[in-house]
Amino acid sequence: MPVITLEMGPLTTEQKEKLIVAFTRDVCEVTGMPPEAMVVLIHELSRDNMGVAGQQVSKMRR
Repeated sequence: MPVITLEMGPLTTEQKEKLIVAFTRDVCEVTGMPPEAMVVLIHELSRDNMGVAGQQVSKMRR
């Protein structure tokens, strides 16, 4: 059973749904596995817990 994991900042419910559909569709197309075999996990990270170029993302977005 393939597990696809995505870690990123906050997403809307609609964005999560689109990602789950797209990841499942694409992996099934490439591997030939059925959608029932796919698991998609989305780990949302607080922007306070992410840094880019030495800066906290929450402060960069202000």
